[in-house]
Amino acid sequence: MKEYQEIAAKNRKDKNFASPDEFLSNMKKTDRLHPVVSLCVYYGEHPWDGPLCLVDMLELPEKIRPLVSDYKMNLIELRTSGTLQFHNQDVNTVFDISRAIYECDYDKINTVYGRMQITSELGVVIGAITQSQKLIDHALKLEQNGGQVNMCSALEELEKKAEQKGMIKGTIKTCKKIKLSREETTKNIIEEFSLSNEEAEKCMEMYW
Repeated sequence: MKEYQEIAAKNRKDKNFASPDEFLSNMKKTDRLHPVVSLCVYYGEHPWDGPLCLVDMLELPEKIRPLVSDYKMNLIELRTSGTLQFHNQDVNTVFDISRAIYECDYDKINTVYGRMQITSELGVVIGAITQSQKLIDHALKLEQNGGQVNMCSALEELEKKAEQKGMIKGTIKTCKKIKLSREETTKNIIEEFSLSNEEAEKCMEMYW
């Protein structure tokens, strides 16, 4: 709309319309707008299994399907984005470190980023994506002091989180095996791992 208004204002000022239709619309036949490309970045831990276009969300008889205007979603799935290269190096860093954390590839993080200083802002973004509250807290604390995040020290917290995650997953599987109820299992992991109710529910949703 902003671009249309700019073009229309210029055309009204130039008064260079070739027909009544152009005059009424304030647009000449040769005028063109720039497209808007929207990207949806999915950084969930599990593979995307939702719709990829509007038609996927509609209940359509086959006869009507060709008549419906479809809108596709340009999905970037963080976990499978290894072949993508972004012009912005900060975006590359966020994607690369987050992928490595999901894959528990701490050797890569240590080798490539171990001595690297990243901004506190990037540390918060990576922490939010990978659900690492300790990394977020660490980054925010350093931001107040005008510092940067050292990935080598942050790596220790990430490894601890991954280790705890594996233990929680194993506990839930064991509880299921011995046929404990979901409620009993939730109570067990809250007590054993000092989780909040919200954290425990997230774990149950992932591994139950």
